[in-house]
Amino acid sequence: MAQQTRSIKVGPGVAIAPTRLAPVTANAIATINRLAPGRTFLGIGTGNTSMRLLGQPPMKLDEFAEYLRVVRALLDGKRVDYTYRGCTAPIELLMREFDFYALEPRIPMFVSGFGPQAMALAGEIGDGLVFSIPRVPTVDDALKHVRAGAARVGRSLEGFQTCALTPVAVLEPGEALNSDRVVREFGPAIMASVHYAYDKWWRTGGDPPAFMRSIWKRYCELLEEVPPHLRHIRLHDSHYTFMREDEATTAPRAAPRAPAPGWVPVGVVGGFAAAVCCGGLAGSYLLCCTA
Repeated sequence: MAQQTRSIKVGPGVAIAPTRLAPVTANAIATINRLAPGRTFLGIGTGNTSMRLLGQPPMKLDEFAEYLRVVRALLDGKRVDYTYRGCTAPIELLMREFDFYALEPRIPMFVSGFGPQAMALAGEIGDGLVFSIPRVPTVDDALKHVRAGAARVGRSLEGFQTCALTPVAVLEPGEALNSDRVVREFGPAIMASVHYAYDKWWRTGGDPPAFMRSIWKRYCELLEEVPPHLRHIRLHDSHYTFMREDEATTAPRAAPRAPAPGWVPVGVVGGFAAAVCCGGLAGSYLLCCTA
């Protein structure tokens, strides 16, 4: 893609820190920057779902902060102390003169975070924040934490970007809000939030988000049929890719027809929270929006 395009931005949104060594991530994105100079970005996160699917806890925030520190230093062409398996040594990206990779133009690093501390970390060290709506209610809520992190280190947020992973469905004229098409195409993005919430609730307790309450009891009963030692596999086996039949039929199927064209905040689409655009182009999309 990098070689066949001229203007589109290229990069992961997001790369998973705990499954890749920091210098490997830095070298990989710098190689892409050689192919698409000035169009490359690095989105990076703690990989909650990836680690949970492996039956492991997510990366701790202090480990993530250290990871980001090393990657940023390497991408800035610096020599940096790096610790691996208890051994610390200085490292740097080598053979820059052979143009195997490129550190210029500078590669921006967008930090993914859904919790207050992770979003603050983006303000401390990142060039932008990747977050998810509705896990984070609004852009203003996210930026409040970003500003707190930037203030801690005396950093300016000039040029800072936010990227909201926001599912959007575009309805056909007269199409029901929970039509089979919307549920099948749009549902996987919504269910990713349900999986995340259940995983957190299962391990730590507490109440589900308000927009999940109507399906929560039925969904918990569905997962209780899976043996606990295998539940992490079942929970994430469709992640952002397809709608499981048992999850598609968990929610109520009755829904009103769409009103006049325009953006409509919807409490339930096939049982799941959403925002729907009524009228216009057919199809449903998961958008990455820059503001």
